[in-house]
Amino acid sequence: IACASTGNAASSLAVLAASAGLRSYIFVPETIPIAKLYQIATCATRVFRVRGTYEDAFDVATEAITRWNWFNRNCAINPYLVEGKKTCSLEIFEQLGYRVPDWVVVSVGDGCIISGQYKAFKELRLVGETSRVPRLLAVQAEGASPIVDAFKSSRDLVPVKATTFADSIRVGKPRNWRKALRALRESDGEAITVSDEEILESMLLLGNKCGLFAEPAGAAGFAGFLKARKLGIISRDETVVVLVTGSGLKDPSSLEKKIEVVDIEASGDAVGEYVDGQGQDKA
Repeated sequence: IACASTGNAASSLAVLAASAGLRSYIFVPETIPIAKLYQIATCATRVFRVRGTYEDAFDVATEAITRWNWFNRNCAINPYLVEGKKTCSLEIFEQLGYRVPDWVVVSVGDGCIISGQYKAFKELRLVGETSRVPRLLAVQAEGASPIVDAFKSSRDLVPVKATTFADSIRVGKPRNWRKALRALRESDGEAITVSDEEILESMLLLGNKCGLFAEPAGAAGFAGFLKARKLGIISRDETVVVLVTGSGLKDPSSLEKKIEVVDIEASGDAVGEYVDGQGQDKA
């Protein structure tokens, strides 16, 4: 079994393949965060770090899969991906007491996750469990926003050169873009972009206020929610579910320039010197 990935899907595949006794071949871009690479390499049969972008890794993986007849797990090729992703919204529906939220907010790279969330609620409506679907809000980084651009301009997707520190959504040529756009349009959804700085601030806010340590792509959805509130897209009285799609442990170096640590000598007096000078920390 084989796939191309920016990291998270590859981690899942490598872990599950190893536990099932399957050989896995993983293709990742050269910019993959080292923490993700270590986890994948520990579990996969072989990791190929491609000198290029995620798009390059996807193309190489596709060629190799065809040549050696490996099982293809790639996004937009394997339908089980969307089926798996949709279980997230089945759990949302259950955990909200079998109610549908007004909004589901999703950071978007290839478009697989947001497609799965829509499919779940659409099927719940079709079988009579609910009378409506939530509106979907797609969030992309400003430097990697081909799906947002296509949605806003009401046209098909045009690939872009993706630039953002949020590696999991650094996708310039999304493979599931048709399903993602259909989900947005049929749910009367919206699409929004956020800057890397807004993503960074959201990472810190999620940690400080919610105790959640999110990787950049995981926090992008929350950044988009905050922006949508400011713009009046989402109102205060609406029920909103924001998906945090990845742990900060997958890419801890992304916060290197933002975190603050106080280095002290090994004594209580050293702590006192700091606390006495920072009265607000005493509480």
